[in-house]
Amino acid sequence: MLGTWLFQIAVLLLCLTTSAFFLGEYMARVFMGKKTLLSPLMVPLENFIYGIFRIDFQEDMGWKEFSANFLLFIVLGFLVLFLLQKFQHVLPLNPEKFSSIRWDRAFNGAVSFITNTNWQPYTPEIEISYFTRLVGMGVQNFLSTAAGMAIAVAFINGMLRKNGNGIGNFWVYLTRSILYVLLPLSLLMSIFLMLQGTPNNLNPYVKVKTLEGREQVIAQGPVASQVAIRQLGTSGGGIFAANAAHPYENPTPLTDLVNILALLLIAAAFPFMFGAMIRDRTEGWIIFAAMALLFILLLAISSWSELRGSEIFEKLNIGQGISMEGKELRFGNISTAAFATAATATAGGAANASYVSLMPLTGMMLLLAMTMGEVVFGGIGYGFIGMMFYVVLTMFLIALMIGRSPEIYGKKLGTREMVITVLVLFMPGILQLVLTATAVYIAPPIATAGNQGLIKIFYNYVSVVANNGSSFGTIHSHGVFYNLATSWAMFAGYLLLSLSALAMAGSMVKKNVSPKATHFHTANGLFILLLISVILVISSLSFLPAFALGPMISHLRMIAGIF
Repeated sequence: MLGTWLFQIAVLLLCLTTSAFFLGEYMARVFMGKKTLLSPLMVPLENFIYGIFRIDFQEDMGWKEFSANFLLFIVLGFLVLFLLQKFQHVLPLNPEKFSSIRWDRAFNGAVSFITNTNWQPYTPEIEISYFTRLVGMGVQNFLSTAAGMAIAVAFINGMLRKNGNGIGNFWVYLTRSILYVLLPLSLLMSIFLMLQGTPNNLNPYVKVKTLEGREQVIAQGPVASQVAIRQLGTSGGGIFAANAAHPYENPTPLTDLVNILALLLIAAAFPFMFGAMIRDRTEGWIIFAAMALLFILLLAISSWSELRGSEIFEKLNIGQGISMEGKELRFGNISTAAFATAATATAGGAANASYVSLMPLTGMMLLLAMTMGEVVFGGIGYGFIGMMFYVVLTMFLIALMIGRSPEIYGKKLGTREMVITVLVLFMPGILQLVLTATAVYIAPPIATAGNQGLIKIFYNYVSVVANNGSSFGTIHSHGVFYNLATSWAMFAGYLLLSLSALAMAGSMVKKNVSPKATHFHTANGLFILLLISVILVISSLSFLPAFALGPMISHLRMIAGIF
C-alpha cells in the first residue's frame, strides 16, 4: 500500500513540476509582450478587442489607477451576474423553466463568482438555467481568474521595475490571460473530458423510469466546458451539487488525476513565470520548492489519516477500519485525500467526496491549507502573491536576526511595506475567527452540536474569507444571515489581498535596486526552511485554539471509540 501511494504521489508531482515549468516560461513571454506560438492567431484578435473597447495597450498605470480599473471591473461583473440570476426566468436557454433566484442568494452567488470563490448558496442543477450558467457564471470563471493573474503580473512588475510609477495595464493583462492561457487550456481540457464521457450540450433534462417504476430526472448540460475552466481557474463551483463526485463531471480515474493537475497547474506555474520575468530562474525554483514541500506535508498527513482509518469502523466490520462513507468507490481514499488537499491548498474548492466524511486529521489539514493563506499553491495569481508576502516577512525577520536593513531582491523594505505585509497575513485570520464566533452566538447549526458544529462553522468561514468555496456540511447556508455574512466575508478577503498587493507593487516599483553584492542570498535550502517555518508557525499559533476545539477533539474522541 505504501509503495502504491508513493508511486501515485511521485507521478502527480513529476507531471505537475514539468508542465508548470514550461507553462511558466510561456506565461512570462505572454505578459512581457514577446512572441509565442499562439501570437499569429491571437495578436489580431487582441488588437481587435483593444479597438472595440478603446483600450490604449501602451498605457502604463500607477497602482491607484490600476486599482480603480479593477474595482470598476468587479462592480460591473457583480451587477451583470446578479441581474442574470434575478431575471433568468424570462431569459432564453431555460428548458427546465427555473424561476428567479431569491435576492439574498442571488447577491451571495454574484459576490461568490466575481471573487472567484464560487460558494454556491443553491443546488445548481435544479435552480440555475443554462443561460445563467454560461453567460453569467461561466464567463465570470474566466474573468475572475484573469483578474487574479493580472494583479499577480502587476505585483511582479513592482518587484522587477525600479525608479518608476507604472505597474502595467490591467486591461491588457486581463485580455492576455484569457486569450493566451485560459482559453487554449480550457479548450484542450474540454475536449479531453468529452472524450472520457463528460457531456457538453444544451438539451432538456432526461426523464427515465427506474426499476421501481418511479420517474427519475437526469440533469445534463454544458458540463465539460464548465468543468474545464472551473478546475483550471481554481473556481470550484460544481455544475452538479455532488461536484467532482458526480460521474458526469468526473467519469474516470484518469479524469480525476487530470482534475487534480488542473487545480494546481496555473498556480504552480507562477513561481516559474516570476523567475523568468526577473531573469533569475533560481528564485522561481526556490518559491516553487517551498510550495511543493508544504503540499507534500499536507498530502502525506491527509493520506495517512485516511488510510489509517479508525478502530470504530473495525468494530462495525467495515473493511480494515477504513471508512468509505461519503467517498467515491471509483477513486478510493488516496485520490480523495489528494483531490481535497489540492482543492484547499489552491482556491479550488471542488470536491470528489463529502468533506464532512473525511477523517478528523484530514479535515484539519484542509483547514491548515486555507489558514496559511492558500499559498500551496494557492489561487490563480493570489497564491503566488500570498507566498511573496511570506517571503517579505521572512526577509524582515532574517534582517532582524543578522542586524542589517531588511530587503527583498535588492530593494529595501520600509515601514509602508511591512504594514501592508502584516495586514495581509494577519487580518484574514482575525476575520475568520471573529465571524466564526459571531455565527456560533447568533445562528448555531441546529442539526449538529458540539465540536462538530464548531468545525462546520469555522471551516465554512475560513473557506469564504480565503475565497476557496468548499464546504464542510450545511449550516443554514440558505438563510439570509449566512448568505449576507458570507458575502461580506468573501468581499473582505478578496479586496484585502487584491488592493494590498497593488499597493505593495506601487510602493516597490519606486525603489532602486542595490548592488547585487549587498543582497541577502535566498537561493538555498536554508531560506526554504526558514520560509516554511515562518508559514507554519504563524498559521499554527493563530489557529491552534480553533484546531484544538474542533478537529483535534474529534480525533481524540475517535481514538477513544466515541461516536
